[in-house]
Amino acid sequence: MYRILQAYLRSFLAPDSGRNENLQARISGANARVESIFLCSLVSAVSLLVFFTSPLEAAWQPSLAVGIQTNGDSIDFVPTGGTAALSLRDEKKVLLKYPAAQIIHVKIQGNEICVNGKPVSSDVLNFKEEKEGVADSLRWSLKGKSYRGSLRITKQGAKLIVTNLIPTEDYLLGTVGEEMPPDWNAEALKAQVVAARTFALKNRKRHAREGYDLCNTTHCQVYGGVGAEHPSVEQAVKMTHGEVLTYQGKLIDAVFHTDSGGMTENSQNIWGSDVAYLAPAKEIQQKTMPWNLSIPEAKFIATLAKNGFSIGTLKRVELSPLVIGKEGKDRFLSGRVKAVKFIGTKGSVSISGNKLRDMFALRSTLFEMHLSRGSIGVQGYGWGHGLGLSQWGAQAFAKQGMKYDDILKHYYRNVAIKKLY
Repeated sequence: MYRILQAYLRSFLAPDSGRNENLQARISGANARVESIFLCSLVSAVSLLVFFTSPLEAAWQPSLAVGIQTNGDSIDFVPTGGTAALSLRDEKKVLLKYPAAQIIHVKIQGNEICVNGKPVSSDVLNFKEEKEGVADSLRWSLKGKSYRGSLRITKQGAKLIVTNLIPTEDYLLGTVGEEMPPDWNAEALKAQVVAARTFALKNRKRHAREGYDLCNTTHCQVYGGVGAEHPSVEQAVKMTHGEVLTYQGKLIDAVFHTDSGGMTENSQNIWGSDVAYLAPAKEIQQKTMPWNLSIPEAKFIATLAKNGFSIGTLKRVELSPLVIGKEGKDRFLSGRVKAVKFIGTKGSVSISGNKLRDMFALRSTLFEMHLSRGSIGVQGYGWGHGLGLSQWGAQAFAKQGMKYDDILKHYYRNVAIKKLY
């Protein structure tokens, strides 16, 4: 029974094939109801397994493969706190052992991988704790950081890909404090943990072509390893162990951003696709995290032309005043810019807020814009795409006493919180 549950959980976590990761909410109503009923029964069964093992440790949890070096032809690292064992590809047989504090140098020489100068007849190397099931004491020190779990080194052409294989809950310990200040309110931290866990499991295999699940940058989530861990984050991870967000029985794409500026956005207006649970949500405060930018007119015109918008000398900028919560011809309900019209001596053009954000590296599309004395002035609010959870917004709600589950349900419409493992 346990293996059956394991297999189903893994299938539940497997990414959908043949469609964009951002278009995950589409499933048929009938199948969704059947799957949801089965999932609820499954979760109850798994909960019993967890109950009879430990309140904080499940019998099984998914593992993530995180890319921590994606280029270069060599890597130096040091095992600490235990003995490291080297095996090849999928083999269990230990080829070599390395005591704690010994430097391990892996390098491509010709068409082979060499470990401490000796060639190894495989393009995949696995480094892990010598003895299975021992206390989690082994750490890997490389490039000034320390990591839990195990390491996999893969030769891809002329470069080495270094992957940290780590249980999901340990991954969160090294991630959440990099995405949200660890001294923030406990309920905000728990909301961030559940969103981060859901995002990671939903987006497994995002980097399948490169040989791992997730990268360690903002493209996926910032992962800093042991050095990024904090007691408050550890507590938030423990208090929400295994909890994920689902919509109609499926993991959601739990995207988040720094600050919405007053109201989050509809996915259709950012991605061009409808994701039902990513809908506008009001914040406690409006026009938060203000920012300003002044762009010389000549540079502005040159950037427009470089992007295919040649309008000559700029004569006028047309954009309605910013009012959060009021939709207009050139603004969405959140106040974010649909499009700005630029009138020049050689014609006029309307450019979307998303395009302008990319062109001029704006913090958000929640802005006002005007032409003044040879420059373009931009006054904006918020930071990020505006979809899903607003981190500063979550902190504001938490300070007012809102619990993490209510915070999550405020930002992700009609979702459920499930204990997956």
